[in-house]
Amino acid sequence: MATNHLSVSQRETYDHGTFTHFLWWLSTAERELITECTVDRNRYSIIGFIVLTTWLFATGAWTYFFSTAIDNPWVYIPLGLFMGFIVLCIDRALIKGINRRNRNRFTPFLFRGLLALTIGLFMAQPAILFLFDKEVKVQISLDNEARKAQKRNELDSLYGQRKKELLQAKESLQQQLNIQQLTVTEALNNYLKEADGTGGSGKVGIEKIAIAKKLAYDKLEADRQTSFQELQPRLDSIQRSLGTLETTIQKEEEAFAKLLNTGFLTRMEGLSNLLKANQTLRFRYYLIVAILMLIELMPVIVKTLLPAGAYEEKATLREEMEKELAYENMNREKELKKLYNSLAQENDSEAIRQFFSMSKEDREEKMKELSKRFKDDQRVTFDSTWEKIKHGVLSKQEN
Repeated sequence: MATNHLSVSQRETYDHGTFTHFLWWLSTAERELITECTVDRNRYSIIGFIVLTTWLFATGAWTYFFSTAIDNPWVYIPLGLFMGFIVLCIDRALIKGINRRNRNRFTPFLFRGLLALTIGLFMAQPAILFLFDKEVKVQISLDNEARKAQKRNELDSLYGQRKKELLQAKESLQQQLNIQQLTVTEALNNYLKEADGTGGSGKVGIEKIAIAKKLAYDKLEADRQTSFQELQPRLDSIQRSLGTLETTIQKEEEAFAKLLNTGFLTRMEGLSNLLKANQTLRFRYYLIVAILMLIELMPVIVKTLLPAGAYEEKATLREEMEKELAYENMNREKELKKLYNSLAQENDSEAIRQFFSMSKEDREEKMKELSKRFKDDQRVTFDSTWEKIKHGVLSKQEN
């Protein structure tokens, strides 16, 4: 930002403007001191621009993050603004802590760097999801289908034994009916062949052999009908159980499908699976993460790299002066309080002496009155008179 180099007599009237003042506030510069520092005006305006950029980026990233979990914009937009403001406060605190005295100290810088790195790494995730939104949605669709198949396998494993038992019972009963049906069919064929002479004895007509085969067929058919009446209800019950079991599995699959979503964690998992399968995308992902993390780290980096100018020297001297003045003011206040207490003691002592002196005759007069009453009234005892003197005449010691 271009600044005018004003003469000494004009520096106090330098008009910095509202926006410049806002940039200085973002960079944690004191307006009363920075106004007098020509070179540092521009330097701290640059820092303010960087903090402003980081603030806007954090607000956008957090707003998008909340939008992945909340559908109502009246909720996720204020939340994004609030979290962006928190990041702004953290950034201002970090750069405020970097001054001429600790600029080159490793431990404070390491702590500030780790904090900024953590915030930057998290804020990079929503931005990455926004940039690769289409690809991530495709991967989420594939992942959800895989989850459905896995859920189906789990349900089959859970209900498989029961389903197997029902199917075996059904097959056993059906096999019994099929065997009886085959036996009855075979008996019927033997009877018909015997009756028309194509089989058996070869005699045409209802002979004794044919009649015997007819009776055998009738008996087998009756047995089949009896077995059918006994087994069919059991078959129907097994079929209903199978239908109920299949309905339960289907309902659980539908309930599981409703739980599938495109929230933040689901998108992150989809992005992770997408990166595993695409090496080209993986390289660009790490590159973008590094760039986005640098956005969050830039206020700390810039404040550390920029040289300490006149402003920081003035701020240090001003702080030392205020400390010195604070000590002097406290000492002056202490001396004044001690003087006040001393003078108050002198004056109070004199007032007490005057009070005792002025009340001496009155106290003697009151004691004479109480003594005379004791002398004249036989009902008044000495002890009662002494008690009245103690309460009415004598003074009480201060605690």
